[in-house]
Amino acid sequence: MDIPQHIVPYLKKAFDGLEEPLVKFLETSTPHWLIYDFAPFWLPPITSKLGISCIFFCNFSAFGFSFFYKNFFDQKSNDKPSFDESSSKVSLQHYEKKTFSEDHNEQNESGVSDVFRVQQVLGGVDGVAVRACTEIEAESIKFLQNQCSKPVIPVGLIPPSLQLFSGKDNKDDEDWNTILKWLDEQENRSVIYVAFGSEVTLSDEEFSEIAMGLELSGFPFFWVLKKQNTSPDISGSIESKRGILWSNWVPQLKILAHKSVGGFLSHSGWSSVIESLQFGCPLVMLPFQNEQGLVARLMEERMVGIKVARNEHDGKFSRDSLAKALRSVMLEDEGNPYRNHAEKMSKIVGDKELHQKYIDEFVEYMEIHRLA
Repeated sequence: MDIPQHIVPYLKKAFDGLEEPLVKFLETSTPHWLIYDFAPFWLPPITSKLGISCIFFCNFSAFGFSFFYKNFFDQKSNDKPSFDESSSKVSLQHYEKKTFSEDHNEQNESGVSDVFRVQQVLGGVDGVAVRACTEIEAESIKFLQNQCSKPVIPVGLIPPSLQLFSGKDNKDDEDWNTILKWLDEQENRSVIYVAFGSEVTLSDEEFSEIAMGLELSGFPFFWVLKKQNTSPDISGSIESKRGILWSNWVPQLKILAHKSVGGFLSHSGWSSVIESLQFGCPLVMLPFQNEQGLVARLMEERMVGIKVARNEHDGKFSRDSLAKALRSVMLEDEGNPYRNHAEKMSKIVGDKELHQKYIDEFVEYMEIHRLA
């Protein structure tokens, strides 16, 4: 759901209002399994009483979630967990530690913290399903299973289909025709596609640095700006002959699949990374929150993209650091290693049969292990 980040706690509070009607439904139904995420912290005692098997579904990467579990969700930790990187290869920068702690440890308008929700949910489920595959995250999946002491079932990357993003009405078709006409006019692999998802809110300073960094890079760009990404005043003040700022919905998969797109400047959310690599499009990663920084590290290790350099203490980035990262991926010689590795990765991410096999095995697991 595309809502600003500061409204999300109220969405969770509204979701908690489903407890009573859901209990009534479960009492009169006979489900074999319940699959749910971190939000319904009140479900475990209910499903336990009713004898219903449960699986926690994680939409994060296995790498990101195993790190979160280690530092936040372990039931053996104290009431307000702190970071423990002593047994981890990952070293967070100062600004990342501060962001993680503020975003997840603190009680919010919903009445409870995200950490508490996940702790309660994980304590009462029979297994964990994670949006991952062993071809990319075998080590992280194994590590996560050791942490949870419960079955961890990879369900594949669930790559979306291009057919799902066909125009739904005349306005969508009209918009796509406009976008397609512009993309067709650009040279092959010359365009930087820019999108930061629906939850990221850019400050005016961040917006300006990104805009100037794109101009400095020298490449044409197509930048999708959701209403909540930045303030109307600053977004309306930028004009560029080199690129396009687009404020409506776009068929992201169609854009990433276009031959003129040579790189994706992204917040490195797991879904966006999967969509980009599905078409072998290399990444320029500018993470802002949640597991995005961890995904960026994982993708850098796989050599399918590069992370924009930030100040270690305050997390600020500059137009120069952004332009440097863009040129590293987009220039012909410098970008070849990233393009080659992204193309190899697309053979895994875009393999529909492979990921359908994961789904089939997940269903089979539930059929075998459901309670009598």
